Amino acid sequence: MDRDTIYRSPQTPVPPFEFNREVADVFDDMIHRSVPMYAEIIRRQAQLIEGSCRPGSRLYDLGCSTGNLALALCERMPPGSFQMTAVDSSVPMLDIFQKRLEAAGRSDDVTPVCRDVRRVDMLPASAVVVNFTLQFIPPPDRDALLQRIYHALEPGGRLLFSEKIIHPNPGLSELQVGYYYRFKRENGYSEMEISQKREALENVLVPETLDAHHDRLHRCGFSGIDVWLKWFNFCSWICIK
Repeated sequence: MDRDTIYRSPQTPVPPFEFNREVADVFDDMIHRSVPMYAEIIRRQAQLIEGSCRPGSRLYDLGCSTGNLALALCERMPPGSFQMTAVDSSVPMLDIFQKRLEAAGRSDDVTPVCRDVRRVDMLPASAVVVNFTLQFIPPPDRDALLQRIYHALEPGGRLLFSEKIIHPNPGLSELQVGYYYRFKRENGYSEMEISQKREALENVLVPETLDAHHDRLHRCGFSGIDVWLKWFNFCSWICIK
């Protein structure tokens, strides 16, 4: 995979972050070096889906990026065992995803769709995955999307989602963010890269507290909610209808 060097040189001003061709070309390196335990999240989500889905189950991945979850499922589940609609609004990301699907010979199982995830008409589904996507959606629109996901899920269906979060306690928030930047430095990012990426994401990625997410999930009607992975200010949930 190509190395992420987008913020290695000074940029004045730093443009707002977007999932353009430049980001798509280095996305896999960027996300593995920027999201703690990303590979573990994808691996376990694929296992959770594999262990709960009936043959032919319908699945959705909202904010699928370059298709890491879909390809992890394809490695675990045989052709024809599921039908996934994978949605993203970035054409460059989906271009890479489509090439990876064709190389894996699994285009019949996964359908990439270029669309705003807020505008997707969902049929009854066994599982819906939303990884690091809600945080890029305007906060007033988040309840409606989660409610639509809940209505689309079949009884016993699973919502699997992950988010960057923020702690309401300023001291703990500062501690968590400090360890996150330490994680990025350990993965080779310089102070300039960290600072410029932070500026690029300002007002683009808007995190919420753990309680805010839980309140929303309860409002939508989920009966089972569990945080199965948490690393400082990153969190993954499994929610059962």
